Amino acid sequence: MAPPPDPPRPRRSGTSILPILVPIALLIVVAVTVGSWLQFAERQAVDEVHTTGSAADDRVEVRATVQHVDAAARELVLRVRVGLHGSLGEQEGVAPVADLSLETSATTLGDLEFKAHERLSTSDVPVALSDGSISDYPFDSYETDIGFRALLGGKQVPVRLLFSNNDTLFAISATPMPSEQEAVMSLGLRRSSSVLVFVTFMMLVMWALASSVLIAAWYLTSRGENLVWPALAWMAATLFALSAFRNTAPGTPPIGCVLDWFAFLWAETVIALCLIAVVISGVRHALRAHDARPA
Repeated sequence: MAPPPDPPRPRRSGTSILPILVPIALLIVVAVTVGSWLQFAERQAVDEVHTTGSAADDRVEVRATVQHVDAAARELVLRVRVGLHGSLGEQEGVAPVADLSLETSATTLGDLEFKAHERLSTSDVPVALSDGSISDYPFDSYETDIGFRALLGGKQVPVRLLFSNNDTLFAISATPMPSEQEAVMSLGLRRSSSVLVFVTFMMLVMWALASSVLIAAWYLTSRGENLVWPALAWMAATLFALSAFRNTAPGTPPIGCVLDWFAFLWAETVIALCLIAVVISGVRHALRAHDARPA
């Protein structure tokens, strides 16, 4: 007589994690794609060089690069490197044949002077910013203009301006202004996309933490819990951690900016009130429990 067949093995219970992993993987791919596109766009903006002025063979070429923007001081630092083309220069264009004077625009704080037959040096000059206020951080924007007029041996000569930006915290748009012998550009400054994304993420995190503390406080007070020390420690740690988290905002914004009024100050207020409410409620319930004990 043949032996009976083996009974079928029971299937493992539980749901598959594949439906959870697939959306997570798609979300990661989308996030990396968007991040790569934003990073590439910002890199292209940093590498872009804006030009204006004369293209004559005999000209003074000014390369101006933004090194740093100080929104609190309302100025930017412009690194200026001068080159000479044609008969205006000697030693392969690194020294002027006569005294060279670069007159700048009104917003640029200081003109540049170079002696004849001496090697041209790179200079950092501050440029004042107009309009805008840092209290609008991270949505603040500013305007200014830069211009150069060259005098070689007391006579005006053509100028060509090449402008670029090295400050990754700001996106700068440059618009050439029409001029015959001078090179002038109008600049518009705003926070870069990475700063906007990061600060928006910070505000969402602040509100998420404040909401978490609020829900926890509601649960503890509505259930009549005594002093729950781990919960109180977590709330107090969140209260002080938000201050440190806020100080990581790029560009060191001052207290009272949009970041504070949209998220930070309100989140700190909610957490502080929740912490006080939980302590008061816990002490009251603890005292009632103590009084209810039989003598």
